Amino acid sequence: MNMTETPEQVVLEPSSGKASACLIWLHGLGADGYDFVPVVQHMGSLMDTSQLRCIFPHAPKRPVTMANGTSMRSWYDILAMTPKRTIDPDQLADSVNRMYRLIQQQIDSGIPSWNIFIAGFSQGGAVAYQTASSFGQTLGGLIALSTYVPDGSRVNPFKLHPANCQLQVMIAHGTVDPVVPISLATTALEQLRQHGLQPLWFSYPMQHEVSHPEIADVCRFLSSCLSHTRAS
Repeated sequence: MNMTETPEQVVLEPSSGKASACLIWLHGLGADGYDFVPVVQHMGSLMDTSQLRCIFPHAPKRPVTMANGTSMRSWYDILAMTPKRTIDPDQLADSVNRMYRLIQQQIDSGIPSWNIFIAGFSQGGAVAYQTASSFGQTLGGLIALSTYVPDGSRVNPFKLHPANCQLQVMIAHGTVDPVVPISLATTALEQLRQHGLQPLWFSYPMQHEVSHPEIADVCRFLSSCLSHTRAS
């Protein structure tokens, strides 16, 4: 895959031709878009990525309240590390709107919406949840890693757009995660089920991280979703 870079994002383009599918992967708090580039490069040994464009946006740098105001890349400010994070809802909305624009750019470039996938780790996963569930066109799938659905008391309640009422979802979490308790992941799982979705659930004996077995499961999920859309 060929890598290009801009101040806003890192992009891996398929080396063998034009992209027919796109994976947008959102990093966690304090990281940047480069964080998951090696992961996706490794995925090429586990699945066919010859027509897959991968985009890794950088979150803006901003002060984070729960980190004593330290400036870092953050999709939204975290005001308190309660089990259900207290967050800045306007900044979350800004990040979701940015993802809407990025998805639309991919659609305008010729990639069908149903071949566009949103993945997110930790804080990036919270943005991915909000983006994929509420986008107005059918998406290919959502990959939620070590993350949570943002608290509805602080942001607009979780909503599922009719276009994504059958969204394919993979939720994965570490059983001993000290940063985002696994209870937040199971709460998200139940919340999605209440909206009629049927997420695939995976757990691993790990902390707040990504593991090789997890990436293998991500590849199987993506390959299955892509096979389904190609067959239809």
